[in-house]
Amino acid sequence: MTAFPAFEASPASSTPSRTGAREPLPVVLAGARGHGRWHVANIRRLQDEGLVRLVGICELTPLTEEEFGGELPEQSADFGALLESTGARIAIVCTPIPTHTDLALAAAERGVHLLLEKPPAPSYAEFRRMADGVAAAGVACQIGFQSLGSHAVPAIRDLVAEGAIGRIVGIGGAGAWVRDEDYFRRAPWAGRRRLNGADVVDGAITNPLAHAVATALALDDSTRAEDVTGIETELLRAHDIESDDTSCVRVTTARGGPVTVAATLCAERAGEPYVLVHGTRGRITFWYKQDRVLLQRADHGPEEFEYGRTDLLENLVAHLTDGTPLLVTPDRTGAFMKVVEAIRQAPDPAPLPAGAWRRVPGENRRVVPGVDGLVAAAADTLSLYSELGAPWARPAEHLPKEVSTR
Repeated sequence: MTAFPAFEASPASSTPSRTGAREPLPVVLAGARGHGRWHVANIRRLQDEGLVRLVGICELTPLTEEEFGGELPEQSADFGALLESTGARIAIVCTPIPTHTDLALAAAERGVHLLLEKPPAPSYAEFRRMADGVAAAGVACQIGFQSLGSHAVPAIRDLVAEGAIGRIVGIGGAGAWVRDEDYFRRAPWAGRRRLNGADVVDGAITNPLAHAVATALALDDSTRAEDVTGIETELLRAHDIESDDTSCVRVTTARGGPVTVAATLCAERAGEPYVLVHGTRGRITFWYKQDRVLLQRADHGPEEFEYGRTDLLENLVAHLTDGTPLLVTPDRTGAFMKVVEAIRQAPDPAPLPAGAWRRVPGENRRVVPGVDGLVAAAADTLSLYSELGAPWARPAEHLPKEVSTR
């Protein structure tokens, strides 16, 4: 993803709306490098199906045809001007976190609908400015939590509603990932909490493993900001960065059950992230990247299911053409943004003592021995690292007070 500067918004385009048209919807992509390459491939897939057509790419440094892999559409570093000149109906914003709100509002002012990458903003105030501005403009906005397009999510909700695992007592999330030192040098904002005076709030929980938090909250049916009543955080780092690379959060929701998510980018072995729904008579494990579900309950053998997934851009197109409900509206990410805000307000992540991590020879990465098991144990017991006895975590009595979200 590329750093985009602030800019003056130009007047809204007078191009007539074509919502409801069955012709391919014109799309502009802001940020076509890094994770943006995934969006390029996805747009091409939907372009082949006749649903969209890529009409513009916004990058500070233009792509070459070799880099893009074919003939390029119109390119410009001026996002607003590009939206107007191309007649875009949809904008995909896949740029650095601090630019999300201004770019989203620039699209909304021009009547252009949005697919906005996660996290939607670096602070709750910026999130509200974006969400309120989009709502006032009357445009559709989808937030890019792809896991919430999984058909497993409603299936798990149905199992819970049917009482398959009894009364829900809490939800855990676990993400043990491997990232090398270069991951934190891939862009100026990577591994930063602030950059040039602006909030970034990059980190394991808020960015690479944000899906674990959003999915856990969704399965708790606690997706709106008002559903969150308190948040506890433990933020640590093995790398020489500002943000956390090994962290956990515990969210108290209005429903009463805790939602605890533990994450690390310093795992000994890369694992599939998952969410674990705990019931009084069983549990449900959801490997959200694989759309795979394991149901374990009393007096039954384990049952495993695999589900399909609705692509969020495809869902946005369906919303614009035939009124299909959006899967991930801004309001449905309000609870996640409360977590981002708690992390933003928390003390800066504490560096792990030198003896708590080691370098992996020949792999240019740092590992926290034993963290894989701690991440799993946190999701299994709904506990924080300090409560599990991690020698490098601060004792619970020395933790900052829980952040109130009221």
